[in-house]
Amino acid sequence: MKITKLTTYRVAPRWMFLKMETDAGVTGWGEPVIEGRARTVEAAVHELSHYLVGQDPARINDLWQAMYRGGFYRGGPILMSAIAGIDQALWDIKGKVLGQPVYELLGGLVRDRMKTYSWVGGDRPADIIAGIGQLVDAGFDTFKMNGTEELGLIDSAAKVDAAVGRIAEIRNAFGYSIEFGIDFHGRVAAPMARPLLRELEAYRPLFVEEPVLAEQWEQYRRLADATSIPLAAGERMYSRFDFKRVFAEGGLAIVQPDLSHAGGITECVKIAAMAEAYDVALAPHCPLGPVALAACLQVDFVSHNAVLQEQSMGIHYNRGAELLDYVVNKDDFRLCDGYIDPLPLPGLGVEINEDAVKEASRTAPDWRNPLWRHADGSVAEW
Repeated sequence: MKITKLTTYRVAPRWMFLKMETDAGVTGWGEPVIEGRARTVEAAVHELSHYLVGQDPARINDLWQAMYRGGFYRGGPILMSAIAGIDQALWDIKGKVLGQPVYELLGGLVRDRMKTYSWVGGDRPADIIAGIGQLVDAGFDTFKMNGTEELGLIDSAAKVDAAVGRIAEIRNAFGYSIEFGIDFHGRVAAPMARPLLRELEAYRPLFVEEPVLAEQWEQYRRLADATSIPLAAGERMYSRFDFKRVFAEGGLAIVQPDLSHAGGITECVKIAAMAEAYDVALAPHCPLGPVALAACLQVDFVSHNAVLQEQSMGIHYNRGAELLDYVVNKDDFRLCDGYIDPLPLPGLGVEINEDAVKEASRTAPDWRNPLWRHADGSVAEW
């Protein structure tokens, strides 16, 4: 069997799908994208195609190494996201050829169902209590929300009190009948992370995500030593080589590689195993589409240390399309009490509605994240 063609489709709300075709008529799907940089990743996918067209898709490991090591410059969000989506499509083809879900090819299930959580609120959450109430009624009991709006390198007590006050309201409303993680989203610099973590401890969040930017990774251990809240990060790390220094230094309780950013299934299985060796939990990042979620689940179901799976049903970024709008086998993604079962179909387990994808790609928006500024006019972290 030989790979014959790669086709990319940018679609609403901010996703991109990759269709990989073979001369045997077997097709694989991937989701290579960086939110807000879809066109750049699209170019990278097609630049990498010369390593793929005419090659045997069964040789996933060799093709991965060729794409990663074949160029002098490697790593980073664009190249690793392109490789990630290609890798997903290769695994999809392999599973379909062998008639098995990818998790069976990776050794079989370590659990019967996977716990998921839901985003609540938006970039500037207002009526977050009502949002949680609606999701509780839908069967969720675990959530993630943004912790702050823009925050200066050194900021006011009022800003800290506002962030902590919102969390206090949630605990007062729901007690410990729900669990939630708080996403600092890299908006918080190290000088402000410490007082925020101290004030939030009383409310016992499940975790704090990206307490500082990934490029300030050396702060993870220092912050962890100063708080009892589990710290999580990893969505802006793109290979096991990015993660290894963090594991060696310590500080993270949960790692969150993104299956569409960190080299795909091939790389993230290795990252998960590295995390397990350090007694670190796995909770893959996934505010993306159905192929990305399906890839995450394949890794979750073979990783003993996987504890939570993010999913984007109803997320505030979803404008113009929802998670299952491009999916034929919607019932396989059904959540029950916040859990999802192993996807039963061979390959990644997601059957893409190609006609819907093609139609949506004709009017795909160029999504961009907001550009925030502080009161003095300087650029703020979003």
